[in-house]
Amino acid sequence: MRTAPRLLLNTPDIELWPGGLLRARSNHDARLLSRARTVLRRKRDGRYLAALLPEGLMPMVERLAREPGIDAALQRLETALPRCGPPAETQLPLDRLDERLQRLGLDHRYAADSGLPRIAEPACLHFAGLDRYRRALWLTRGAARAWHNLRAAAAADGIALDAISGYRSHDYQLGIFERKLARGQRVAEILSVNAAPGYSEHHGGNALDIGTPGEPPAEESFERTAAFAWLQAHAGGFGFHMSYPRGNPHGIVYEPWHWRFGGTPA
Repeated sequence: MRTAPRLLLNTPDIELWPGGLLRARSNHDARLLSRARTVLRRKRDGRYLAALLPEGLMPMVERLAREPGIDAALQRLETALPRCGPPAETQLPLDRLDERLQRLGLDHRYAADSGLPRIAEPACLHFAGLDRYRRALWLTRGAARAWHNLRAAAAADGIALDAISGYRSHDYQLGIFERKLARGQRVAEILSVNAAPGYSEHHGGNALDIGTPGEPPAEESFERTAAFAWLQAHAGGFGFHMSYPRGNPHGIVYEPWHWRFGGTPA
């Protein structure tokens, strides 16, 4: 019998994680997470909100009922299906995107200036293994399957590939900006490396930052590795393409590590 896929169920404010994939941050968390079937996790800061145990839902914060988005998350939990269709069929709304841009001093002109499209988050993502840091890697169903096949083919040729990151929410992307701003960087400087919240390919669950053991993550030096040479020669056959080559029209620096699954092998 085939086992049901492990799925991340997504809502605008809260993610519903399958049990066994989140790290405990305290002894109390460890006891709950060890028995949890599902964990409700706040997207804004990663806070664990509640754990679904065999005997029922156990709050992990005070005043759970007042948590923004909790009703939508609980409804999603009640209507969860063992499988979910292609993510293009169900995506989260983009109605809060302008609010996030305004917090960074950006407006609708960003899209025109960068040439980047708005990208919605899928309502469901598939577990694609672990990344370099032993964190759960979430991708769309097609991208997860293609990444598995790509990595296996590379290994057969003696090339080790690892994932640096996959799906990221709009809220997570906003947090990247806020942390860099707190360190003294300017928004314009950050935009040369990170797309604005709502415009990163990572939001759609089809983009991967790829590395190889022994090589620092997300550095231009990756282009000098055997792994990058292998990707250039073979990734297109699995539907992956490098998104930001040198001189790309989006104002984003050259990123030899960033590859997007387009669904159509070359």
